Amino acid sequence: MTGVLIPAHDTAVSRVEPRGPLSELLSEALVQTPQEATLGGLPEAVGDALASSDLIHDDDVQLSLFLLYSVAYGSLPQTDPEWEWQPDLLAARDRLERAFEQQLRAMVDVGELPEPTQDAVASHLFALTAPTPGPSLSRFVAKKATREQLDEFLINRSIYTLREADPHSWAIPRLTGRPKAALVEIQSDEYGAGDPVRMHSAIFAQTMRGAGLDDTYGAYLDLVPAITLAVHNMMSMFGIHRRLRGAIVGHLAAFEMTSSLPNRSYGDGFRRHGFGPDVTWYFDEHVEADAVHEQIAARDLAGSLAEDEPELLYDIVFGAAAGLAMDDLAGAHVLDAWSNGRSALRGSYAPTTG
Repeated sequence: MTGVLIPAHDTAVSRVEPRGPLSELLSEALVQTPQEATLGGLPEAVGDALASSDLIHDDDVQLSLFLLYSVAYGSLPQTDPEWEWQPDLLAARDRLERAFEQQLRAMVDVGELPEPTQDAVASHLFALTAPTPGPSLSRFVAKKATREQLDEFLINRSIYTLREADPHSWAIPRLTGRPKAALVEIQSDEYGAGDPVRMHSAIFAQTMRGAGLDDTYGAYLDLVPAITLAVHNMMSMFGIHRRLRGAIVGHLAAFEMTSSLPNRSYGDGFRRHGFGPDVTWYFDEHVEADAVHEQIAARDLAGSLAEDEPELLYDIVFGAAAGLAMDDLAGAHVLDAWSNGRSALRGSYAPTTG
């Protein structure tokens, strides 16, 4: 038996299922043009949503932020590009972002900062991202995950990975000199070094197809939990704001430095279920690529940015620590669900043969 998830909507992603009053208002408006839509009550809806005690796990808040970022990315094609600079949407996004950022900063303990030098920052980041014992999602996938759980894993990953590298690319024009060159070097690999077939997002799309899943961006949006959206929203928020360029650099450094070993385990999990190179290529590619990227990200990107702009040191470390903390929360959500016999998604699978 294998699991094929039935999307709550067609693969054109013509409609997003709202998760509360704010996301309902936005999802209804964004399928219209700015001239046709009515945004009456938007400030009040934002205020009501922000009354939540836990924005990170709040479905309405995180889906709303995701929809607002999708306007800038163009990731949901039914959205009119004229919405990108619409003042009411920008004001709503700003209020949501500031509250979300405040909760992240309250949650993350940055600790003692290193000296703002390449060597000190790199050493600090390697210590921060060192593997830890105990339960981990990658080890579970390698040794225990069922076939259906592999599908859930891919579906959760699809929110970021079908757009892989895009949140971090916002930072390219915000950097100069050594850190800019280092970021471009990493991103060039992420985008296939000029070969669209080798773009990491394209390789992951192939993995989804090989597993029998829809690789249309957002096809499973209605089924991923708030924490999955929050992980992506945090990256988007860090990347899209020039004042947070230190945080997106720190995030990318930690992201690259914690990628190689887990991806080896993910590939092993898929091989355990009989999948071949067409499906495992994505994970195998990251075992090699990110072993190189972690050195560039730690020293040449994060370390040189700290040397060039020492006032960004705190945010560099914060971005790295926040990325690790959010990944831990997302992994814990999935492991808790699977360990208790539940789906990690908001929907269920329809069993099929194959």
